[in-house]
Amino acid sequence: MRRSSNPVFSREGSFTRDSGYAGFGTTRQPTQAGGPQGGNPYGNNPYADNPYAGGPSGQRGRDGAPLTAEQLAEMYQAPSAGPLATGRMTLDDVVARTAMTLLTLVAAGAVAWFALPDANYGVAVGAAFAAFVVGMVISFKRSVNPPLILLYAGLEGFFLGALTRVFNTIWPGIAIQAVLGTTAVFAAMLIAYKSGRIRVTPRYTRIGLAIAMGFVGLLLVNLIASMFGADMGLNSGPLGILVGLVGIALGAFFLSLDFAEIERAIQQGAPQKEAWRAAFGLTLSLVWIYIEMLRLIAILRGDD
Repeated sequence: MRRSSNPVFSREGSFTRDSGYAGFGTTRQPTQAGGPQGGNPYGNNPYADNPYAGGPSGQRGRDGAPLTAEQLAEMYQAPSAGPLATGRMTLDDVVARTAMTLLTLVAAGAVAWFALPDANYGVAVGAAFAAFVVGMVISFKRSVNPPLILLYAGLEGFFLGALTRVFNTIWPGIAIQAVLGTTAVFAAMLIAYKSGRIRVTPRYTRIGLAIAMGFVGLLLVNLIASMFGADMGLNSGPLGILVGLVGIALGAFFLSLDFAEIERAIQQGAPQKEAWRAAFGLTLSLVWIYIEMLRLIAILRGDD
């Protein structure tokens, strides 16, 4: 498996499968001359000496004796065999883990929204810094730690709840608009990816990551300039709108990388616990889009 371009999935051990798992790395034994055909242990006759099959006398048990009417009734009334537990990641696993992280994020956001008497940037910045530290730990850990991922979601949610309340106090209704906008971007990207309109190729990934690095660098320069009282105009006017649109587009780009990595991981039999890493990556992308959506709407409604 090639190394992922997505920083969340790029460390060693991410989305890998061990070759000893049944169904992978096995070879079909060739048919030996004069031996059973196709590996059938019972030879050409699939019922010969098979302790589970019935011969002329009907169904038989392991001891070869015919089954009684009571045994047959119990056998037919037993529940059908379900799929074997594979221990491999499925799409349902990713959906379930992502739902858990997002619910944790929303719950923590609700606590910040209703519990804080006066929303302030101090609390938001503190929660954001803690979430950043936890997120970096998760990103560079080789093993998946679900409690740590849920802790990140809680801290990030508290930050977003406090920040959103500040914005909503200035521009009433902006929270709903940002949520709807983020949902629309996610749905559009999912549809575009599943329909094949967006293909995650190496060239697509290189260009997107280069733009993302430039965008983050620009934000850092703007932050440093603002500390010295300089205004680069990234938070207002036409330039601010353009930067906001680019930020949302980059969030959509990160989602496409997430979708591609999840699809590849499922195809290659990644361990089930890696669904938590996928949930973490999706949460990061959605948080990015939500913040950029919040900032863009605030710029657009600046004259309200």
